Amino acid sequence: MNELYPVFLKVAQLNTLIVGAGNVGLEKLSFLLKSSPNAQVTIVAKEISPEIKKIADQSDAIALVEDSYKEKYLNGRHIVIGATDDKDVNKQIHLDAKARNLLVNIADTPALCDFYLGGIVTKGNVKIAISTNGKSPTTAKRLRQLLEEIIPEDINEMVENIHLYRDTLKGDFEYKVEALNKLTKELLVKN
Repeated sequence: MNELYPVFLKVAQLNTLIVGAGNVGLEKLSFLLKSSPNAQVTIVAKEISPEIKKIADQSDAIALVEDSYKEKYLNGRHIVIGATDDKDVNKQIHLDAKARNLLVNIADTPALCDFYLGGIVTKGNVKIAISTNGKSPTTAKRLRQLLEEIIPEDINEMVENIHLYRDTLKGDFEYKVEALNKLTKELLVKN
């Protein structure tokens, strides 16, 4: 049973820490930036890959700290991602983050995760997140590819037009919901 609660975080307004700057750290950073190019991220690692340095050079929202993990790096954070190749360090990151009530994800260790970074489809203002409950990231990837193909490219235009229409509606909340439900049902059936 998948008991995950889907949520969309405004990571440009939160402080994210990634510990580890190798291939896994790069993957986690790239995923964050794909969804939110202005995500506030600090990366701590003894060695930082050239790819991560290049990305950080292009953003004022990314800070690099060349150091081994220390608990002090959790100060002021909301989200923590452990992406080192040292299981003991990753376990310590998890313990320290949980002691501070921070949301934590330890790469490739579902038992030490409060959240997963699933597949995401983005078409303008439309964003769909896909989760396999940490069981099969490749399945989430394939579903993402399928949805990217079948969702029309002009979906964002439809969303913008519905937003404008919503602003013209008069009446109470219930009336507006009913009118928008009727409109979107007709639009989606026609496509």
